[in-house]
Amino acid sequence: MAVTAEGDFLAGFLADDPDQPVVMLNLLRFAEGGRAYYQQYSKAFAETVAPRYGVEVVYAGDGGDPLIAQAGQQWDAVLLVRYLSRHAFSQMVADPAYRRITHLRTKALSEAVLQPTRPWGQRRR
Repeated sequence: MAVTAEGDFLAGFLADDPDQPVVMLNLLRFAEGGRAYYQQYSKAFAETVAPRYGVEVVYAGDGGDPLIAQAGQQWDAVLLVRYLSRHAFSQMVADPAYRRITHLRTKALSEAVLQPTRPWGQRRR
């Protein structure tokens, strides 16, 4: 199950309007005891990395029972996070301050989806 990105996951991401703001959909499934690790990660992220890169958590909440979904598609938490740009996101994930806290996120999760979104009507370049 995916928890962290592997390989050159940013190549295609950066090719699509690198200077435009982007909102990321985060779907999280916590490992046993993972919620506490994720809270530590979130606190460290908010105090160190988020201000440096202008990151805004637009929404964060617990997942409920799905109304329409196949078995196993329930998520523990859902976040919408706005980044100043795709380029800023790529700089953030390369920042040593961010890399120092990612172990908390990795310990926290058994599975995750991180999906960039695009406003309707905005064309892909």
